[in-house]
Amino acid sequence: VQLQASGGGLVQAGGSLRLSCAASRSITALSAIGWYRRAPGKQRELVATIRSGGIAEYVDHVKDRFTISADNAKNTVYLQMDSLKPEDTAVYYCYARTGYGVTNWGQGTQVTVSS
Repeated sequence: VQLQASGGGLVQAGGSLRLSCAASRSITALSAIGWYRRAPGKQRELVATIRSGGIAEYVDHVKDRFTISADNAKNTVYLQMDSLKPEDTAVYYCYARTGYGVTNWGQGTQVTVSS
């Protein structure tokens, strides 16, 4: 499955952005789809994911600010990011894992939060 990420940008602290990840085929059969991020000098971090069955999971420090959702008709996953903080600055990568355990990646999209 090919993934096309979009929606990054520059925003002030406290602002919002919505990332989109459009898949080349149906996402309903995927075992997981979501977002990682990599901040400068830090390890890659799983931010939010939707697992098979529609279960959403978040890393603790975004749980009350970020919302992941899926539009199955559009084969697209969204990450709504509210109350953004400078520490959310990172390159965000969409990923999808098939039922066979294969992981596909979209291109990164830069999110920069200014203080």
